This record gives sequence, C-alpha cells and structure tokens, in this order.
Amino acid sequence: MSIFQVKETLLSRYQKDFQENRRFIVGIDGLGGAGKSTIANELRHASELEGFDAHIFHLDDYIVETHKRYGTGNEEWYEYYFLQWDIGMIERELFEKLHVSGSITLPFYQPSTDTIRIKPIHLAPSAVILIEGVFLQRKEWRRYVDFMIYMDCSHEVRAERVLNRDLYLGDDQARLDKYKRRYWLAEDYYIEHVEPKESADYIYRS
Repeated sequence: MSIFQVKETLLSRYQKDFQENRRFIVGIDGLGGAGKSTIANELRHASELEGFDAHIFHLDDYIVETHKRYGTGNEEWYEYYFLQWDIGMIERELFEKLHVSGSITLPFYQPSTDTIRIKPIHLAPSAVILIEGVFLQRKEWRRYVDFMIYMDCSHEVRAERVLNRDLYLGDDQARLDKYKRRYWLAEDYYIEHVEPKESADYIYRS
C-alpha cells in the first residue's frame, strides 16, 4: 500500500467534508515502531503540494515530567498508558480548541532538562491538522478526529525497529526488558480494550 493511496483517500475525504474556515483533523494512530512519524511527514508534504496548509502535532512532545510517570507505585505498563500524558489537559488544550482557536498553547516536554516549556502554536483557519501518536484512539480523544488512520505493522517488524532505535534505554537486554515490562503490555491493553484497528477510518499496512 503506497503513500499515494493514503494521500488520495485523505484529500478526497477532506474535499468532501471541507467547510470554509474549519480545520480537518487527521489522526495517525499505531503502536510503537509502526511508522507514524514518517507517514505524518509525508502526508504533510503531500497536503502542502496540493495547496493546503498543514501542521503536525506529535503527541510525544506533550508527555509529562519523569516523576509523574515513573516510580508512582503503579505497574510500569499502567504508568505508560495512563500517566505518560496528561490526558485531560490534552483534550482541553489541544483537541477541544482545534476547531475554534487561532492559537493553541501547549506544554512541550524538554527531555534534556526533564522540564516543561509552554509554547503557543498559531494555526490557519482552514488547514489539514495531522496528529500522530500511540493510543490516539483512547475514548477521551477519538471523537475529535475527522479521519483516523491506523498503522498496521507486525510485532516482529515494530520490535526490531524500536529495539534498534531506542539505544538510550541501555544495552540489548535492557531495552528488551523495558519494552516487555512497560511498552508492550500497555499496547496489549490498548488493543484489547480500544480495538483501534476496528475503529479506524483507514488501515495503512506498513
């Protein structure tokens, strides 16, 4: 399946549902290592070539400080799924304002200092808004997205990508152990309770 097919489907849907001075919200959901950021960048470029303003929001830019998501007394998978982001804040300050505000102010996480920096983002009245991130179809956020893409990628491929990518987690065994304890269990919970593949508008098999 090519990016051209995704682009054509997205733009067709956008043109069908387009309303003047209303942004079109596109979600790019998928588990770790599925290729969400790559597709988001390609779709932004394709949208801009078609003459549409486009902007990407990466959910990982808005995670909370370390002490709020580690060592909380909960299991690590729970910390990742429920505490990695301030779910209510993202709903209020991002999703609820995407159709009504010209400027959105969001807390950007600074990994080098483990701090938050508040940053305003200015958006055109009519634009394609691409939001990419894991667990994007959780019940608090799903209804705000006009067109949801789910990146369907095998566990084997995703595992190879993330374990070779996330070198900051330590050596090979440390990375594998961390994914088993924290990330993959949270993803299993998401698949079981949210069924993201079934509720997406478009499946991209990568």
